[in-house]
Amino acid sequence: MLNREPEIRNFYTFIVIFPPFLRPGDTVGVVSPASWFPYDELADGLHILRNVWKLNVIEGQSLHVTDGPFAGSDNLRRADLQRLFDDPNVKAVFAARGGYGCYRIADELDLTGLRANPKWLVGFSDITVLLSLLQRNGIISLHGLMPRQFGDPERAESLESLRKWLFGKIPDDYTVSTHPLNRLGQATGPLVGGNLTMLVNSIGTSTDLDFDGKVLFIEDIDESLFSLDRMIRQLHRAGRLANLAGLVVGQFTDMRDNLSLPFGKDAYEIISEITAPYNFPILFDFPAGHVAYNLALPIGHVVELTVQQESSQLTFTRNKY
Repeated sequence: MLNREPEIRNFYTFIVIFPPFLRPGDTVGVVSPASWFPYDELADGLHILRNVWKLNVIEGQSLHVTDGPFAGSDNLRRADLQRLFDDPNVKAVFAARGGYGCYRIADELDLTGLRANPKWLVGFSDITVLLSLLQRNGIISLHGLMPRQFGDPERAESLESLRKWLFGKIPDDYTVSTHPLNRLGQATGPLVGGNLTMLVNSIGTSTDLDFDGKVLFIEDIDESLFSLDRMIRQLHRAGRLANLAGLVVGQFTDMRDNLSLPFGKDAYEIISEITAPYNFPILFDFPAGHVAYNLALPIGHVVELTVQQESSQLTFTRNKY
């Protein structure tokens, strides 16, 4: 029988809360804390949550309204999310999509109810801002597929990885093929990160992260190579890479080059060049980000990163404490 109480864990010197796993019949919420999208695009995702996973679903008001590019005003989206965080009967909160908007509402969120009754928060891309907020407050969350994408058959493996995490079927590890830019080594530490743009734009704010001793995961989409170079160099110049335990480089999708002044390197080569002075292990081409194969990642959970010649592993150390 699954434990229904949140687990409070001491990961070395890091105190974290591991939310209870889901089981059929639980109540979950779906909201859109960022960008607007047509409600009918959520039909498959709601069907899977209700009829396949057998969950009771509360639909947030933000799924049904618009305010320019956003799913309602900042106040509406914040209140939508706050209600689910505060409701002790809700066991997980799914961001229906990303886009842009979480950056505008994160500072006024109150996590008192969430700490009292921990629950899973699921999402990626712009939702990185919220994942970082929870990580700063010691609550593990999931960087993973969002309900708007659940019905895509090309994402079935990604959806299954998310389901396993939510329902307590945690994999021992993810194994990844080798990449020529990998830096060999082994590291252990809490997993932090997500969308690189959101991480860099959070520096100096309430969702800024302490990278020291952490395994950092990064991914992004639709950025210029010049912007990527600038963001990684900002982390370098700000000292955020100096004490990393390890780096996991996910998918950098639809990156744009300057046609009149070509950069001359791709995304991974840029990252490799800037991180060359450091000694931490680096795993490139991890299957997570704005791609169909987007494995669920537990933000705030301690992981072991092992980068070897033939293959590499991201191992989840849940049972070692």
